Amino acid sequence: MKRPVQTCSDCDSLDRRDFLRSVGGIALAGAATTGLWYLPGAYAAPSPTSAAETAVGRFYASLSEEQKKTICFPFADPLRQKINANWHITKPTVGNNFYNADQRKIIEEIVKNVTSPDGYERLKQQMEFDAGGINDYSIAMFGEPGKSAFEWELTGRHLTLRADGNSVDQAAFGGPIVYGHGEEDHKKNLYYYQTLQVNEVFKALDAKQAKQALVEKAPAEAAVALQGDAGKFSGIAVSELSSDQKGLVLKTLGVLLAPYRKEDADEAMEILKANGGTDKLHMAFYQQGDLQNDKVWDIWRVEGPAFVWHFRGAPHVHAYINIGVLAPAKKA
Repeated sequence: MKRPVQTCSDCDSLDRRDFLRSVGGIALAGAATTGLWYLPGAYAAPSPTSAAETAVGRFYASLSEEQKKTICFPFADPLRQKINANWHITKPTVGNNFYNADQRKIIEEIVKNVTSPDGYERLKQQMEFDAGGINDYSIAMFGEPGKSAFEWELTGRHLTLRADGNSVDQAAFGGPIVYGHGEEDHKKNLYYYQTLQVNEVFKALDAKQAKQALVEKAPAEAAVALQGDAGKFSGIAVSELSSDQKGLVLKTLGVLLAPYRKEDADEAMEILKANGGTDKLHMAFYQQGDLQNDKVWDIWRVEGPAFVWHFRGAPHVHAYINIGVLAPAKKA
């Protein structure tokens, strides 16, 4: 029996224009405001011949002209820059009669290939819980594989997922992504393990460090525009931590990136390294939303000049990730 679709009142009440403003259009507008750039071949990244992107090419080739009119857009369309915890770029869902059986198999293949084995299983469980499964999610295509820059995007409740073969030359994962889970018993949430891991860093702080890292109120969850070197970041600077504490931060980043394919995780870490490494990051833990008042901080943020990972675990998970590339300062 199909699981009832979960409601999400806080998702439904969000003003979607705020999301576009807060992200700042990472792929295009963000470049003008934060100095984003890309050096071809400089970073480990997916390519047009990666497994997911090869499947995207087959998916695009399988589309009829009528299907293309409905789900395909120019690569520069502003919709590609947008993120949301609850939206569909296009109306047709995977499970309706818009797609044939072979196309649905390719969609599953793409999702499997942009995630790790564990990440794929978690994602399947999340989609089943939140929307009754992948059949209630939607696909959009930007550009044309094999001929130009392209991006395949899956959207729906608590999800924005991308595959682009490194066509988007200013961001890991092809641009900002979203994941979540509507389970409000936070200890049963599929991503609670991430909160526990991040809180291991907090537990390793001394009293002075903990006071600096703990912040009363969290920023807006979708406020993930990259700030660059001139940015102001809340919490404690990783550069102020001991070597053991820094090692724990690095381990934590590995845990956060583990649900995604190695190519995307490697690119994210290469971008971080190119922009000063973990020493450029700040970690903030928010008193707001402390479920059960147990001082396991359910809302937290890891942020640096070219890196934002905002996790809102109360009342349930909404996570926004934006990792881009920053140009070095120009010489006078």
